[in-house]
Amino acid sequence: MKNWNKIIKLVGVGLTALALVACGGSKTEEVKTENIANATKGRTVKEIQESGVVKIGVFSDKAPFGYVDENGKYQGYDIYFTDRIAKDLGVNVEYVSLDPASRVEYAETAKVDIVAANFTVTKERAEKVDFSLPYMKVSLGVVSPDTAVIKSAEELNGKTLIVSKGTTAETYFTANHPEVKLQKYDAYTDAYNALLDGRGDAFSTDNTEVLAWAKVNPGFTVGIDSLGDTDTIAVAVQKGNTDLLNWINEEIKTLGKENFFHEAFKATLAPVYGDTVNPDSIVVEGGEI
Repeated sequence: MKNWNKIIKLVGVGLTALALVACGGSKTEEVKTENIANATKGRTVKEIQESGVVKIGVFSDKAPFGYVDENGKYQGYDIYFTDRIAKDLGVNVEYVSLDPASRVEYAETAKVDIVAANFTVTKERAEKVDFSLPYMKVSLGVVSPDTAVIKSAEELNGKTLIVSKGTTAETYFTANHPEVKLQKYDAYTDAYNALLDGRGDAFSTDNTEVLAWAKVNPGFTVGIDSLGDTDTIAVAVQKGNTDLLNWINEEIKTLGKENFFHEAFKATLAPVYGDTVNPDSIVVEGGEI
């Protein structure tokens, strides 16, 4: 098993925030709105195949779901799936590194054909992009130092919680626990480093991730392993690109017949979780919950 800190430090080198992440100013919003209005139309399956390359937005710093290893190669559960998508399309794959807050915009403006960055389906996001059938399920988790384990959301009152911008954790705590001070970061690398450096009392993101991270980082415990609703993870395409969306949905159904996503779990997640996580608590086969 690779050391998680090594992976996080490796992918953190040179990682910068993307220019179009919303930062609250009206000028930024005007530029973003203009970019979306002038967006390129999403490519059809035929156009992707004719080009010989599919562009897929993924994480480069969210092991074990999407990350870059010490050899500069993309790895993880999401990558296992998207490598297969490219293979079955009969094309090469070009991976584009995203941060959480840029996922919707990259799909909206067709900067990539597909976003497969551990993307939780929400009503708000579904108004802007089209989601495929799910291939994973997840809820929120909270990890904190062993010396001061956070075991409930109420214990965060008056404390600082680290989150990544544009995530369901940010949305959940903003809506349900406004008394918790949120310390926000663009990249997962920066968020984890903030926790390691003691800049916050805890970090919240998908429970699937914090459970894995705590396994390889002594001194930290997931005191809350399930918070909020159980959500689903899916890939996204530009809204209205039904041709590509339908192809992806049929692909997910077909892969389900060969138990593909359980194999993906075995290859990418089991080495991290060991026998502490039941694959059926995470994996969705054939798009059926």
